[in-house]
Amino acid sequence: MAESRPQTIAYPSPGSRPHRYDLEPLAPHVIVLFGATGDLAKRKLLPGLAYLEASSLAPDIRVVGTAMEDITSDDFRALARSALDSFGTHKIDDEAFGRFAERITYVPQGAGPEGLTTAVKTAEALLGPDVRRLHYLSVPPKAAQSVITMLRQADLVDNARVVMEKPFGDDLASAVKLNDFVHEAFDEAQIFRIDHFLGKEAAQNILAFRFANGLFEPIWNRNFIDHVQIDIPETLGLDLRANFYESTGAYKDMVVTHLLQVLAFVAMEPPTALEPRAISEEKNKVFRSMLPINPDDVVRGQYGGYREEDGVARDSDTETFIALKVGIDNWRWAGVPFYLRTGKRMAEGMRIISIAFRQAPRTMFPPGSGVGSSGPDHLTFDLAEDSRVSLSYYGKRPGPGMRLEKLSMQFSTQETDRAGDVLEAYERLILDAMRGDHTLFTTAEGIESLWERSAPLLEDQPPVKSYAPGTWGPNAIHQLIAPNAWRLPFERAWRSRKD
Repeated sequence: MAESRPQTIAYPSPGSRPHRYDLEPLAPHVIVLFGATGDLAKRKLLPGLAYLEASSLAPDIRVVGTAMEDITSDDFRALARSALDSFGTHKIDDEAFGRFAERITYVPQGAGPEGLTTAVKTAEALLGPDVRRLHYLSVPPKAAQSVITMLRQADLVDNARVVMEKPFGDDLASAVKLNDFVHEAFDEAQIFRIDHFLGKEAAQNILAFRFANGLFEPIWNRNFIDHVQIDIPETLGLDLRANFYESTGAYKDMVVTHLLQVLAFVAMEPPTALEPRAISEEKNKVFRSMLPINPDDVVRGQYGGYREEDGVARDSDTETFIALKVGIDNWRWAGVPFYLRTGKRMAEGMRIISIAFRQAPRTMFPPGSGVGSSGPDHLTFDLAEDSRVSLSYYGKRPGPGMRLEKLSMQFSTQETDRAGDVLEAYERLILDAMRGDHTLFTTAEGIESLWERSAPLLEDQPPVKSYAPGTWGPNAIHQLIAPNAWRLPFERAWRSRKD
């Protein structure tokens, strides 16, 4: 599978940097990055902020990084340069990075609320009177409350928005408690619960496919769709996150915060307008319509060797894999199963949504013609950065007689002349948060609904089944989806772009 090549952004002077979109101008922002030396900051947030600043998509910004490490601002700039070189999707030259480096400072959390206030006020003074604040909490969920408390003590809540990472609670009671606590400082309109999967071009393309095309909109229902799969296997293991993962597991880490959010895009009714409030309401309707998760419709797995990992209990029952069947009890989707699967140390790392259509009658085709031999027709969305879509169908094999085979039509954003406009998910979501656009974020009501539907599973979890690393999970997954079959591994490969 071909990977997209990084671009180099080289602008001769600040005045000549292009603006690629006609969007309303944004107020200047001070972005306070908590957990600024952590893995997410290095892999996604610092490279993303550097690119947004260099490409002029963002407004005038200043970044104040803060974390437990007692380092200087120069040390932080060096960390940002290393992060950009190692993980940046878009490469920028030294001159562009130099402009970004001038805009970032660091204050250790040991300096307390007073030190943070001083750093933010200094940055705001450089941006003028109309400046806004964006607090990004790139911290473990258990640390979120202490960060919110610190923001209140530092008097940095006014004129601010806050971005919070998943998971948001670990059951209904904890989610309600956390929402209530955050609402003591911030209104719901100020809170952005982030799910980077929804920031991907392919996830947003679902809305375009569904609601802008007369070919698909009329058939997006139980009369034409047999079942849906959302399949996000990972090849990575714990990656030094044992303490977090042991108390979380695959369901809380991935299903509630990612897969079910994607499911809402697939299943939602047409919003009254393409605006945040209308889209959030339709997503919440999906969550309210979900049937409670039945433990009998769940397969939990644990890869062999997990209990020998550093930081993992030797008798751990934490799942590193989960597959489940979800039902939506409304007019459009009654009787259509949604199959979800995700796990660590699996055979491939992919992110697909697959819509399986009901099969046509086969009586006119002779026995052995091949019709139906490769399963139903599928519309497949690949959530990779290339934003690929495939429609598979049966067609006649060239030659005498009536022999059919599975064919496909495929599309990738890399095939268009706008491929360079694709934003990495975190880049898009940071920009949306600065705009105050909640379209791709989760509401308090939505997350509480999902935890409520999860209660039967959390109260009565089936035991984990072992699976070998590098496989597709425990064998029980095939009984879960029978008489259907999992799309992964694919019966065919994505076509690569030919230069």
